[in-house]
Amino acid sequence: MMNRRRFMRLTLGAAAAGLATPLARMGETAWAEAPSSPLLAVAHGPSPAAITRAAIDAVGGIARFVSRGARVVVKPNIGWDRTPEQAANTNPEVVATVVRMCLEAEAKSVLVLDNTCNDARRCYLRSGIAEAVRAAGGTVEFFEEDRAKKMALGGEVLKEWAVHPSFVEADVRINVPIAKHHGLANLTLGMKNWMGAIAGNRNRLHQNLDASVVDLGAFFRPSLTVIDGVRILTRGGPQGGSLDDVRRLDTVIASADPVAAEARAVRLHGPGAIQPACISMAESRGLGRSRWDQAEERQIEVPGS
Repeated sequence: MMNRRRFMRLTLGAAAAGLATPLARMGETAWAEAPSSPLLAVAHGPSPAAITRAAIDAVGGIARFVSRGARVVVKPNIGWDRTPEQAANTNPEVVATVVRMCLEAEAKSVLVLDNTCNDARRCYLRSGIAEAVRAAGGTVEFFEEDRAKKMALGGEVLKEWAVHPSFVEADVRINVPIAKHHGLANLTLGMKNWMGAIAGNRNRLHQNLDASVVDLGAFFRPSLTVIDGVRILTRGGPQGGSLDDVRRLDTVIASADPVAAEARAVRLHGPGAIQPACISMAESRGLGRSRWDQAEERQIEVPGS
């Protein structure tokens, strides 16, 4: 694991030399597979907290990703002024469970934030995420645009962009998106969630969306991806609003491989779901795998309480 001091030293040194410094190039491969753990886990059950814990435990447990004293940043989707039942934001119980598990692993701090699309105060409140995170012992902050710093992303499309420093100064980044429909991208499942870690005119990314989100995925390289499929939005995304567009699946996917997690989440939307182009693009760039043997996937049924 690359610590904050080493990150800052490398960043400053590379900046002085005028070099691109995506996070993936500074440390070890983020999704290295543990020998005794499956590539990914898919947990099902009526309790969002229980299935989140089960999925993470199945891929090696939180201690595989979070060491004592680590600074952790958790990136859910809090982008919309919607309730959990409307499935536009990550389920608050899923987020709170990730935070709680990090603190059980003796993380020094666990910070949760997102650059929202609607008013941040309303998004944080109505999503239920702010309250749930605080109750779990984590810290919630609003995304302050003036704190973002222009950084060299080293991407194929995104050469540089303003990034919130909390995401790059953390020892551990955990991506916790919700699986849902998206009017432009068809589906938003994982890598696109990193758009909430950057500032500026993010609509510009939509001009070449798939390549842009792969650049973001390559830069941020999460240690762990946990995809919320408790409820999914089947139409009207990304904002949603109608409960008729929501399907309850009671599912959570976890993997150290962000590409595998995203590829598996496509199947939550049914056999006819079209895989976003960003998945194959990310695989071709060595960010993870989109195919695996069934033996590498662990299915878990968590009974209700």
